[in-house]
Amino acid sequence: MPVTAVADLHDSLLVVMNDLERLGGLLDHATENLMDRFSTANQALTHMGHDGHPELPKVRAALQLAVTELQFHDMASQLLVHTDKILKACAYKLAEEAMGRDESESPDATLDVPPPRPNPVTQSEMDAGSIELF
Repeated sequence: MPVTAVADLHDSLLVVMNDLERLGGLLDHATENLMDRFSTANQALTHMGHDGHPELPKVRAALQLAVTELQFHDMASQLLVHTDKILKACAYKLAEEAMGRDESESPDATLDVPPPRPNPVTQSEMDAGSIELF
């Protein structure tokens, strides 16, 4: 494979890694905002009390379930970290294969080896699956 093709592919992988990092930041920001909104709603419900509001327990239960479903953020974050590690390993492997390892660089084994598991999140929906906790 020509060095220019490898360099272009390497650059593309780095762009994708940057985009994934930005996506992770956006997910973090949205999740923080969502948690703030749930906290505000829960506090408002607490101040309302149980003064004959028959729907209040249902609303509280719905809020608690919604907060539980924020587990999606954890799964998405784990997938982003995992994907970033794989892309880094591919980018560095490409660079090393095309141009060789620079003797002045200290080898970083974590960049050269993809993660041992193919996927940290086996869940494809919120109701089933498992999550590998780091």
